Amino acid sequence: MYELDLVRMRSAELRREAARERLAREVARDRRAARRAAAALRYAPEAEPHTDRPRGHRLPRSA
Repeated sequence: MYELDLVRMRSAELRREAARERLAREVARDRRAARRAAAALRYAPEAEPHTDRPRGHRLPRSA
């Protein structure tokens, strides 16, 4: 009976450890998703400021 109790205790410990690891993976996945969403908003074309500054060279290049 003693060995059976040890096996049950070990099994319960393994289940608790697996649950903790699943939770840690879920938290990491949620953080990555939040980072991706923030980056998508930050680099979205509509998020860029609209300025009247001309782009490129102001004067044509001389040959």
